[in-house]
Amino acid sequence: MIREIVKIDEELCDGCGLCIPNCHEGALQVIDGKARLISELMCDGLGACLGHCPQGAIEIEKREAEEYDEVAVIQQMVSKGENLVIAHLKHLKDHGETGFLQEAVRYLKANEDSLELDVAYVINQVHNSKPQAQASSGCASGGCPGSAPVSFERPAFMMAPEVAAPAGQSELQQWPVQLHLINPAAGYFQGSDLLIAADCAAFAHGDFHRTFIRGKKLVIACPKLDSGKEIYVEKIRRLIDDSRINTITLVIMEVPCCGGLTQLVQIAAQQAKRKVPVKEIVVGIKGDILSEEWI
Repeated sequence: MIREIVKIDEELCDGCGLCIPNCHEGALQVIDGKARLISELMCDGLGACLGHCPQGAIEIEKREAEEYDEVAVIQQMVSKGENLVIAHLKHLKDHGETGFLQEAVRYLKANEDSLELDVAYVINQVHNSKPQAQASSGCASGGCPGSAPVSFERPAFMMAPEVAAPAGQSELQQWPVQLHLINPAAGYFQGSDLLIAADCAAFAHGDFHRTFIRGKKLVIACPKLDSGKEIYVEKIRRLIDDSRINTITLVIMEVPCCGGLTQLVQIAAQQAKRKVPVKEIVVGIKGDILSEEWI
């Protein structure tokens, strides 16, 4: 499958090993004086190691790789002690990877009697932990913190239709939102309702957040100016098949070039094994809603 995974520039790598303890999954080791990715199966592609490489030798690339296996990761971690398991689970929590986190917890609970760790203590430590701030090392150090997956979904009661959001409050539930930057495997996409919006739509419609984003996960794109549209098709397909999104709401502008975004979504939907309903909403250049229909 095509997914995001660590890539190490061996010419830049000086073998300092600072990335190793920051890869909680154990996917990296220093071998022959260079950091190496020893298991594609263990690399979650979230890039926690990026900001810890002083040489900028690590980046995230999209390529064919084995699908990440959370159960395999947690199985090899439990023998190394509670601290590593807790650090790994906190890592998943901090990056909004609720699906993988739930997989790991289910494994720990199911095998509690045979594990040499206090499962209740581990879960309690992770549950009570506060999210860590994302790395602020900057893009020059090997990875852009602006593309690190973060979930900040509000409690369900705050999303109820009868609960009015304060004026000016953001309805955004996750980061990043640009389609090139999002990871389709991010846990917060699992089983969600997806909003795919043309870049200009939020500037044209005066109440975009409450009208369109509320209760949905958001990705944005420009079908005219963005490159790599084949990547867009594959990411949308993966959101449908792998993240099993429930619905797609597509918000485009009335200008002709915006129709390209509809075409990308339709191609991805045709390639997907699952079928999801797609609603297209067209916004006028003055911000009014011109049409709304299922396509």
